[in-house]
Amino acid sequence: MMEATKRAWFEALFDLYNHRLLKKHFHTIYLSSSSAIPLPSQAVFCINHSSWWDALVLFHLNRHVLHKDLYVMMHEKGITEYPFFRKLGAFSVNRAKPRDIIRSLSYSGKLLQEGKTVGLFPQGDEFHLEKRPLQFLPGSISLIEKYKQIPLLPICFYYSFGHVKNPEVYIHIGEPIYYDQLQGNKRKDKNTALERMYTLQLDKLRELVINEKVDSFHPIL
Repeated sequence: MMEATKRAWFEALFDLYNHRLLKKHFHTIYLSSSSAIPLPSQAVFCINHSSWWDALVLFHLNRHVLHKDLYVMMHEKGITEYPFFRKLGAFSVNRAKPRDIIRSLSYSGKLLQEGKTVGLFPQGDEFHLEKRPLQFLPGSISLIEKYKQIPLLPICFYYSFGHVKNPEVYIHIGEPIYYDQLQGNKRKDKNTALERMYTLQLDKLRELVINEKVDSFHPIL
């Protein structure tokens, strides 16, 4: 497992590069004005994973809106290909090795104990935006099971081509979800409940975008 090597100076420089990159490839990024504000001081971010851009969009969202000391669990392959992500707060997980999963979750817990915010892509891998079911892995549930005072924060990304040349990104941040709010007594049941709640939020975002009912969104790029 590769731990993060976060550097504030690198984040500042990368933000300049990332902003130009996103502006080049996207018309804009929109955030729902109804997203949960104020946010909890600490959370486990839960994000759907459908694009290579997800990590860069998340970095921009956190840097310019959320302002959390964020660390993100990423697949080992991704960090190996793009090692600079470690300086932005990424740490690795290899799902092919059960012991590595345990180490990554243990490291996540250590970060939470230090007051950090942790970001997870509970689908594990990158899947098509419209794929259902989302098939969440239980890592996020096992994490907040140990830290029940820290909520999950569902963050939905939806990519769309509209009336302009470049695609747009729409983001909605849901209400914080605490472990005890999830139905079920077993980890599997609570994971199913989380996936169901997240799917409803993502599908609602999709319907708003498809039907162009996006007056409640404002640009953050």
